[in-house]
Amino acid sequence: MTAANPLTELLAEKGVLLADGATGTNLFAMGLEAGDAPELWNETQPEKIDRLHQGFVDAGADIILTNSFGGTRHRLKLHKAEDRVFALNKRAAEIARAVADRAPRKVIVAGSVGPTGELLIPLGALSYEDAVAAFAEQIEGLKAGGADVAWIETMSSADEIRAAAEAATKVGLPYTYTGSFDTAGKTMMGLDPKDIHRVAGDIGKGPVAVGANCGVGASDILSSLLDMTAADPEAITIVKGNCGIPEYKGAEIHYSGTPPLMAEYARLARNAGAKIIGGCCGTSFEHLAAMRAALDGHTPGPRPTIEEVVERIGPLRNKMASQSGGDPSRERRRRRA
Repeated sequence: MTAANPLTELLAEKGVLLADGATGTNLFAMGLEAGDAPELWNETQPEKIDRLHQGFVDAGADIILTNSFGGTRHRLKLHKAEDRVFALNKRAAEIARAVADRAPRKVIVAGSVGPTGELLIPLGALSYEDAVAAFAEQIEGLKAGGADVAWIETMSSADEIRAAAEAATKVGLPYTYTGSFDTAGKTMMGLDPKDIHRVAGDIGKGPVAVGANCGVGASDILSSLLDMTAADPEAITIVKGNCGIPEYKGAEIHYSGTPPLMAEYARLARNAGAKIIGGCCGTSFEHLAAMRAALDGHTPGPRPTIEEVVERIGPLRNKMASQSGGDPSRERRRRRA
C-alpha cells in the first residue's frame, strides 16, 4: 500500500474517482492547429487551457490532467522548445492547480507524462538513463507548478514506464501509469494488460494506480480492463478510454461515442472493477458530465462478460478474436488478418 497522498486520500474518501476527458481533441476545437505543440499554449493561450480544465471540473471531474503530455525534451525539440522543459511543465501545472484550487470540492492535479517518442536501446538510440533524466526534468517542472501526482500515460514500453516511474520517485512525486493496448490487444511493444501491474511495482513506494488509456475504442479498453482486474483484483485500476471509435470525415477525425454510450461505458467500467474512470480522445465536457451522472446514480452490479460489453457498447475493433473477458488463462486464438 502506498503512503498517503492527495490521490489515495480522495480515493479512500470517495471510493471511485472520475478523471477528465480529452486534451488534444478539445484544444483542436479551440483552434489548435495540427502539428502545433499543445504545451506551447500554456504560455501563449493560458486562458484556453484554463477553460479546458474548468470545463471538466464543471462536468464533475475529480482529476484533471495537465497540458503536458508531450513535455519531455525529446518531444519539445520538434518545436525548438527543448530548452524550456521546466518552464512549460511548471506553467501547465500552475494553470491546472489554479482551476483545482478554486473548485468547490477537492480536485486532483495529475501531471501528464506521455512517451518520449524515442525507442530505448536496443531497439533505438535512447538509453534508459537518458530516459530517466528526460522524465525527471519534466516532472520537476510539474511538481514545482503544483501537481499532486505524476500521471504516466499512453505508454507502450515496459522499460519506458519504469524510466518514468523512477524519475517520479527521484523527484519525489507519487505516480500512476497506464498503457495503450492498441495492437491486437497488447501495446505496440507487446505488453499484455494482465501484466501491467507488475511493470513498475518495485520502484519507489510503487504506483498509486495503474491501468489503460486511449487505445482504439470503449469496448476494447473495457476488455483490457477485465484482464487487468482479473490479474489483480485488489489493485487500484485506471481506465480512460476513447469516446467510441475514431472515424475520418474528410480530413478530420470524429469520434462515434455519444454521451449515453460513454455513460454506459462508465457503468460497465465500475462493474469491471475500475476505481478511476475517465475519457480519452474525443471525450468532451458533455460526455464527461454524462459519465459523472452515470457513476453518481449507479449501484455496482455483477462483473460484465466480454459478450455483455459488446452487446452494450459495440464490437471489438482491435482485440484478439477470442478475448477472454477476464480469464487470463483461457487460450486465445490469433487475431484474424
